[in-house]
Amino acid sequence: MTNSTVTRTEKTKRKPALAGPKNHEIQAFGSIQRHPIALDQRACNSSVEDLNQILADTTTLRDMYKKHHWQVSGPTFYPLHLLFDKHFAEQLELVDLIAERVQTLGGISLAMAHDVAEATLIPRVPKGREDPATQISRLLHAHEIIIEESRAMAGQADTRGDDGTNDLLVSDVIRTNELQVWFLVMHIAQEST
Repeated sequence: MTNSTVTRTEKTKRKPALAGPKNHEIQAFGSIQRHPIALDQRACNSSVEDLNQILADTTTLRDMYKKHHWQVSGPTFYPLHLLFDKHFAEQLELVDLIAERVQTLGGISLAMAHDVAEATLIPRVPKGREDPATQISRLLHAHEIIIEESRAMAGQADTRGDDGTNDLLVSDVIRTNELQVWFLVMHIAQEST
């Protein structure tokens, strides 16, 4: 709760800074703008839809890493603090690659937090601080969701002839997530010895 004199309702009722004819969408979300990339329109549509799902989940995982980076505590604070921040940076890079692929295919990428929250398949994380074991468990679950859907979507992209999306999912998304899972699992193994 803040001591702000302007309520949330008052803030949301304010007019946008740019009102008038210049303030309109030039491409609706869910539509595809045809680009000369030698790929069937249906393939582009399907890949954009798949990639926006991966984008929502990757953005959520990225934010989980930053939350856990800020809130980690206990005897393993320092190594986890560094690890979570490293993984955050790698997920941030994936977010950018995925969003750019959506745009390359002629689509519109998810970009706003509320849209990501509506679309993600990853369960919502509590606001409060959790112990490191719970943080890692949540991260592993999120990684598994992304890896599972990425494998399925990579196969579908391959079937559609969308080599660029297949390559992104296999070479970047799956490999990065698998490597991060390994780091997390090894951290747990170290703790239990």
